[in-house]
Amino acid sequence: MNRPVHFEILGDDPAKLTEFYESVFGWKIARMDGPQGYWLATTGRDAPGIDGGFMERHFPQAVINTIQVASMDDCVAAVEAAGGKRMNDPRENPGVGIHAYCADPEGNLFGVLEPAG
Repeated sequence: MNRPVHFEILGDDPAKLTEFYESVFGWKIARMDGPQGYWLATTGRDAPGIDGGFMERHFPQAVINTIQVASMDDCVAAVEAAGGKRMNDPRENPGVGIHAYCADPEGNLFGVLEPAG
């Protein structure tokens, strides 16, 4: 079964958004090293749920969920066969896996992740 494993919240001022979510929900958020501004959010380990990230708005949709898949190629083929589309070329995130953004037939964005290893 392919399950959501990560969320992303996009904003015009992601650093400010991280302060909001830390304050309201007690999430632990830390900026990642690297040229792209990206903050990882740990939402807790004592109950079911997923962790996520914050970044600058580069899509009009404000929240994007990522679904773990066994094969990026098979998933992208299934998305396109079902009327969706791939929005970018899959990219490798070292230590994490291969990630791409797709859209369903109505244009709703979601990420797909083939985990490393």
